[in-house]
Amino acid sequence: MTGKQKEGAIRVVLVDDQTMIRQGLGYVIQMQSDMEVIGEASDGVEAVELIGALAPDVVLMDVQMPNKSGIEATREIMQQHPRTKVLILTTFDNHNYVVEGIRAGAVGYMLKDADSQEMLDLIRRAHQGEALFHTVTAAKALAEALQGQRETPDSTTTSPSVLLDELTDRELDVLQQIADGYRNDQIAQNLFISEGTVKTHVHRILQKMGVEDRTQAVAKALRHKIVK
Repeated sequence: MTGKQKEGAIRVVLVDDQTMIRQGLGYVIQMQSDMEVIGEASDGVEAVELIGALAPDVVLMDVQMPNKSGIEATREIMQQHPRTKVLILTTFDNHNYVVEGIRAGAVGYMLKDADSQEMLDLIRRAHQGEALFHTVTAAKALAEALQGQRETPDSTTTSPSVLLDELTDRELDVLQQIADGYRNDQIAQNLFISEGTVKTHVHRILQKMGVEDRTQAVAKALRHKIVK
């Protein structure tokens, strides 16, 4: 679709039943030197097949589509391709969509009328493994989704006190900043430390908590009530 591929670029798939939405998003993304659109799908069924074939880095996934919803498609994609980052596309800041999206495995969501620079920022941050649920609606939805999750062996064998003992005070500070939705550069500014130090703390937090990315770290921290 894109002609000559961009070496090292973030590979994006667009999923929306409206052609104009896909074209608009695709145009903006293709203008970036560090990302490219490698495929498009118009419904959930097509999305699952396409992502299985292309293995993109990030997917922009509409919610309301024919044949299979974006939530259902996200759930299947995450079961088959857990490293793929899915951003839910919504028309409204809808609580139920956010809850179901989180439960399905999405790493964040964005409004269709979002500023183009905000969209690009979300794609880059999703690719880096950040959790992108930052509005009041999303915060409430995240808490609700986590409360509804079944306890996993990991969550039943690791007590809050064990996590608190393993994490240093500074690591707890950084973890809280992550839960509040701040980027590494913002955390560095807020805590008066270098961005390199923040990255080191994040790496150690993920190791100690036994998780793969920031989204899982926040989910586990909220479940154990070690962050607000």
